[in-house]
Parts: sequence; structure tokens; C-alpha cells
Amino acid sequence: MLRPKIPTMPTPTGLVTPPAVVEPTAVVQHHPTPAPAPVASTRPTVQLTPGAVLALVSGGTAVVLVVGAVLVSMLLAVAVTGASVAVCAVVIRSLIASQHRR
Repeated sequence: MLRPKIPTMPTPTGLVTPPAVVEPTAVVQHHPTPAPAPVASTRPTVQLTPGAVLALVSGGTAVVLVVGAVLVSMLLAVAVTGASVAVCAVVIRSLIASQHRR
């Protein structure tokens, strides 16, 4: 009932040509050409001046400080939200408990 149906390959209907005979070819050895000598780069090298190094260091420091401030503020927002939810839960619990006493 749940057996897979295996497809059958159709038989060829036209003229069938025999496979072509492949003749072996002679092996020819080539002598490897020498690799070209490396060419010196014409690009200018990067030269860092003391002013550029100072700018890079101050820029990196600014990025680290800004990212740190953003992460600390997000952590503080999560902590304040958690504390306010906890206070709300305590208030609601006390209101429900006082309602049962009456």
C-alpha cells in the first residue's frame, strides 16, 4: 500500500549509434618556463606621522567611550524597568491581599 514507485528508464526508440573509439595520443613533455621575477610595488607606503597616530588613538578612545556609555545606559534602563515591575508586583499583591481580608 505504501510502497514507493520506482521509475523505469524508457527504452531508446530511434537509431542507436555505437560509442566512438578513442585513440591514445602521444605524451609530449614541455619544459617549464621560469617564473618572472617579482616586481617592486609602485604603491606608496603608508607613513604615520605623530599627529596621525594621535588622531587614531583619540578617535579609537572616543569610539570606545561612546559605545561603553550606550551599553551602560541600556543596562541601567533594564535595571530600572525591572525594579519598577517588581514594585508594581508588590503593590498589586498587597491590594489583592487587602481585598481578601474585607
